[in-house]
Amino acid sequence: MKLYYAVGACSLSPHIALMEAGIDASLVKVDTKTHKLADGTDFYAINPKGYVPVLELDNGERLTEGPAIVQYIADRNPASGLAPAAGTMDRYRLQEWLNFISTELHKQFGPLFAQTTPAEYKDALKEKIGKRFDWLARELGGRDYVMGKQFTVADGYLFTILTWTDRVGLALARWPALADYRARVAARPKVRDAMIAEGSLKESAATV
Repeated sequence: MKLYYAVGACSLSPHIALMEAGIDASLVKVDTKTHKLADGTDFYAINPKGYVPVLELDNGERLTEGPAIVQYIADRNPASGLAPAAGTMDRYRLQEWLNFISTELHKQFGPLFAQTTPAEYKDALKEKIGKRFDWLARELGGRDYVMGKQFTVADGYLFTILTWTDRVGLALARWPALADYRARVAARPKVRDAMIAEGSLKESAATV
C-alpha cells in the first residue's frame, strides 16, 4: 500500500490508522501548493480532486476521502478494534462520529488557513466551531475516547483536527476536556510514531 500525505494535513488520520492497525504502507509526500510529488509527478494524475489523503492498494486501485479510507484500514485488521463490526449499531455510531468530524469540524477549518478569507468570516467560523466544541467537550466528559474506552479511527481523525487549533488561534484552554483528550491521544505510541514519520514531531520531543 501507499499513503499519499502532506505534513500537517488531514492525511495524518489514516496514517495513524495504519500504524494502530499494524499495516505496512509506504509514504508518498505531496506538496499541496504545487500539487507535485518529490519526483515531479503531477499529483492531479494520482487524485484529480487534488488533495490528500489517497490510499493506493497493492492492485493499483486508489481510495480517497479520509472517513472511507480509515474504515477500509480498520476492516483490514478487525482485531485492532479500530472500528466495530459492519452492520452493528456501534458501527453506525462510528460513522456518525466520522460524519460529524468531517462536516461540522474539518470543513470549517479550511477557510481559517486561507489568507484571502476575510477576518469577519474567520471570526464567524471560530464562533461556530466553538459551539461544536462546547458540545464535544460535554460528550467527552468522563470518556477516554469518543466511543468510550476503545480507541477507534474516529479518534485519530478528531485528534488530527484538534492539532490545528493552535495554528488558527483557537486555543483549547477554553475546553479543558478537549485539551486533555488531545494530550491523551498524542501520548499513544503509534500516534507519536506517525507524527515522527511525517516530520511533524521530533523524536526527542516524543520521548519527553
